[in-house]
Amino acid sequence: MFNDIRGFFTLVIYPLQSIASMPDELGFWLDSQLNSHQSLVDENKKYRAENLLLKAQLQKFTSLQAENIRLRSLLKSSRKLQDQMLIAETITVDLDPYKRQIVINKGLLSGIYAGQPILDAYGIMGQIIHPGIPSSTAILITDPSHAIPVQNNRNGLRTILYGTGSANFLEVQNLPNNADIKEGDLLITSGLGGRFPEGYPVAVVTEIKRDPGQPFAQITAEASAHLEQSREVLLVIESEGVSKDSSAEREQKDEP
Repeated sequence: MFNDIRGFFTLVIYPLQSIASMPDELGFWLDSQLNSHQSLVDENKKYRAENLLLKAQLQKFTSLQAENIRLRSLLKSSRKLQDQMLIAETITVDLDPYKRQIVINKGLLSGIYAGQPILDAYGIMGQIIHPGIPSSTAILITDPSHAIPVQNNRNGLRTILYGTGSANFLEVQNLPNNADIKEGDLLITSGLGGRFPEGYPVAVVTEIKRDPGQPFAQITAEASAHLEQSREVLLVIESEGVSKDSSAEREQKDEP
């Protein structure tokens, strides 16, 4: 009988005990959830920091990979040429909108001289105009004061390419309307003038306008070299047929 009464009271009291213990259990549960949440937040911050670091390292790897590709292209290009080459690096670019010039990290100490041709893996870039001791200034072929004798690789037609001051484009002047020149023609150095060795790519003809009322065609060409992108450049070391004393000034427009 006594056991039955105790069991009855236990049955009645149990819900009350459960209700009384709920705040403690709820507090314990909330504390556990908050700790878990904070742990997840901390872990998330850690992973985000690691991800950021890995992305930075990946950028550096990508940069190194691109640099390796560029150097391989330069090396491959130099091996194809009979002229001796010296590799240099562009360190500054002239921001003057009326000039197209760069400064490289090679100078008189490396044997650099005025008029020395420079190129990248794709074609002629320009020539040295101010050799310094540790560095030198080079004028690009797109500079408005620069001119370079070229010939059409398809038929040997000789002409002169003039810089326009734009980033990548040059123009042919004083070429008759009936001249045999087409869009897509590759213009290469002719070797005339004793400045640039013969046979280097200079530009590709992109546009030709022929006006019957005008004696000369308007011809635009895009530089073969990556003038605004190349970090490493090649300098042609003086060889037979290349003169240090040739003038670096623009050739007269009326000279063929």
